Amino acid sequence: MLEKDIEQLKGEDPQTILVGHMMTPGVVQIPGDVSVTEAASLLERERMPCLLIKDTEWRFGLMTPTDIVKKVVAQGLEPDDVEVRTIMTRPVQFIEYDRAIEEASTLMMSTGTPILIVTKEHQPVGVLTARDLVLSPKRCVANISATISVLEGECARTAHQSTITQLSHAGASLVSPAFLLPGARVILGFSLSATMSPLTIRGTVLNNAGLEDISGATRPIVSAPPVVEVQFMDLCPADQSRIKAWVLSRLPPSLGSS
Repeated sequence: MLEKDIEQLKGEDPQTILVGHMMTPGVVQIPGDVSVTEAASLLERERMPCLLIKDTEWRFGLMTPTDIVKKVVAQGLEPDDVEVRTIMTRPVQFIEYDRAIEEASTLMMSTGTPILIVTKEHQPVGVLTARDLVLSPKRCVANISATISVLEGECARTAHQSTITQLSHAGASLVSPAFLLPGARVILGFSLSATMSPLTIRGTVLNNAGLEDISGATRPIVSAPPVVEVQFMDLCPADQSRIKAWVLSRLPPSLGSS
């Protein structure tokens, strides 16, 4: 999870789409000596587009379903006898989560890779694929009443009223009077429409534009409610699909079809 404090994200224009807004949160990392059979089971169970293989401290690779088909099945090899280091794709391309999505697109085109590992301070935190860039809707402007609660362990504090101002399947911008430190784990509750059942989503506060570090303590310095960036975590496929469909239906045709 994104636990370290972040003072602000790059791309201060609220319309800027960042890699962190579009990525699939989470990275499944395994050592290079795992068998292809074990890795394939893990890939299916976690429903991730790839596994990150850490063969040595500085040698990384990716394993995708395509690698299994082309390099194991098509070659008539026994997956129990093949280690993932022998079929992993190299090199791995990394990109920081706070880079503009256009940079990710350029990196994919220049290197010919369809998958980027997203990092925060050089630690893997997500996966971005070419499919995400093509099929995932951009953030759309919203005006959705919501509640936000800070998690302490598995217990939530008092819910505070807030308003979601931008929404995607990966996260949201919202205005909230609650004092939310970067790195805080939260629960966000909201409904996309009166006819849909409410959503309850866990997330992590990425930044809080209304906070500033003063004498070693982070305190509010503005009277207006700050804009808070929340990265969704552990979002189930059904809820992800509901949000994607809702966002797509509200984007201009030129954006929604891109």
